[in-house]
Amino acid sequence: MTLLVDFLCRFGWGLALALVLTPAALVPGGFFRVNLLVILGLSTFAALLARTAIPGPLWLLPAVTAVAAWVGSIVWLAERRRAGLVFCGVCAALLAAATVWLPQAFAPTGGLAVWPALGRLLSGLVVGLTVHAMLLGHWYLSAPGMRVDALRRLIDWALVAWGAQLAVTAAAAFAAGTLVPGRAVGALVDPATVALVSLRWLAGLGGLPGLLWLSRKTLDIPNTQSATGILYVACIAAIIGELSSQLLVTR
Repeated sequence: MTLLVDFLCRFGWGLALALVLTPAALVPGGFFRVNLLVILGLSTFAALLARTAIPGPLWLLPAVTAVAAWVGSIVWLAERRRAGLVFCGVCAALLAAATVWLPQAFAPTGGLAVWPALGRLLSGLVVGLTVHAMLLGHWYLSAPGMRVDALRRLIDWALVAWGAQLAVTAAAAFAAGTLVPGRAVGALVDPATVALVSLRWLAGLGGLPGLLWLSRKTLDIPNTQSATGILYVACIAAIIGELSSQLLVTR
C-alpha cells in the first residue's frame, strides 16, 4: 500500500507541474480544469491510503492538495487563468513535499536522503509529463484549431525530465558498481530482479525517449492523432519503468 501512495504522489506532482508548464495562452481553460480534477482524484486516493498506512500527519499533504485542486478547477471554470495557474503551482508544491517526505515516514533513514528524494521527484516528472502530453494530444480532438506548439513543448519537457533522470540513475548506478543503485552485484542473479532491471532499463530508460522523439517528429507532419497514439505507448513505457524502479528499491 505504501508503494501505491508513493506512486500516486509522484504521479500527481508530475501532472501538477506539467500544468504549470503548459502555455495557458495556447490551451483552453477546460483542459486545466479537467486535469485538476484528475489530480483531485489522485490526491484524495493517496490521502485515504496514507491516513491508515503511514503514521503521523503527513497524510494531510495530499488531503490539502485535493482541496486546492477542487478550488482550482472552479477557478478555471471561471476562466481566471492567472489564479488558476497559482492553484496548479500550489498542488505541485504540496505533492512534491509529499513525494519527498511520505517515504521517509514509513522507511525512516534518520534524515532526508537527498539523492533518493531527487530520484523520486524526477520519477514523478517523467510519468506526469508523459501522461500530460498524451492527455493534451487527446484534447486536440475537441479543439482541432489549437496550435501544436503546446504539445511539442510538453514533449520537450518530458525529454528533459527523462535526460535528468537518466543522468542521476546512471551516476548512482556507477557509484554503486551495479545497474541497481544500492544493491550488490550478486543480488542480480535473482530472476525476478533481472526481470525488473530489464523492464526498468528497456521500457523506462531506453524505450521512452525513442517513443517521445517519434511523437515529436510526427507533429512535424503535422498529425496530432498519430502523435497521441505514440504517446499512449510512451505512457505505458514510463509507468512500467517507474513501477519497476519502485519494486527494485523494496527488494
